[in-house]
Amino acid sequence: MYLERLSSVSRRIDGAVALTLVAADGMPIESLSSAPDLDLEAVTAELVSQARTISHQQKELSVGEVRQLTIAGDRMTFLLSSLGRGYWLLAALRPEANLGRARFELKRATLLFDNDLD
Repeated sequence: MYLERLSSVSRRIDGAVALTLVAADGMPIESLSSAPDLDLEAVTAELVSQARTISHQQKELSVGEVRQLTIAGDRMTFLLSSLGRGYWLLAALRPEANLGRARFELKRATLLFDNDLD
């Protein structure tokens, strides 16, 4: 079920290399990837940890939770988007990918996963 939804979202994002549904502990639940050399477990664990740290700091500043986190590198961009209840979607994108479209599709995906992640 999750793999079908990930595939549907991924098809709408030009330049997507991988898409992962991530649990609150940072471990991938289901992943879709066209880059076998990309260590999604390590990437998701690190980025979710960073998002938690930033969220903690934002709570102290009374500015709210992290909803999206973008890390742009020379060879890949990672977009981590909160689904609520501790779940995340992680998109790995090629540099030429349309980041705005990816953000929109991950936000839209919240509705797809909302009823299934309790």
